[in-house]
Amino acid sequence: MAKEGVEIIDYISHPLSEDQLTSLILKLGITPIELVRKGEAIWKELYKGKVLSDAEITAAMAAHPKLIERPIVETKEKALICRPPELVLTFL
Repeated sequence: MAKEGVEIIDYISHPLSEDQLTSLILKLGITPIELVRKGEAIWKELYKGKVLSDAEITAAMAAHPKLIERPIVETKEKALICRPPELVLTFL
């Protein structure tokens, strides 16, 4: 159940574009590799051990949304990876 004024985006069903990911990464204040779920099979099979640019990592997440860390809480000004999920309480 979503709180009024809160929008929940399932980015597995509605993948983010490379531009949206770049904007999110800037709000998070991290590098693209810090947003990657490195334990995912897709990462291990296709990308692990390769030297990738930030743009290539962002493109990989856009192509394979399962690679994106989650959950993420975002406002107009900032964002936070809420791992563990209880971090959302400190963010809001």
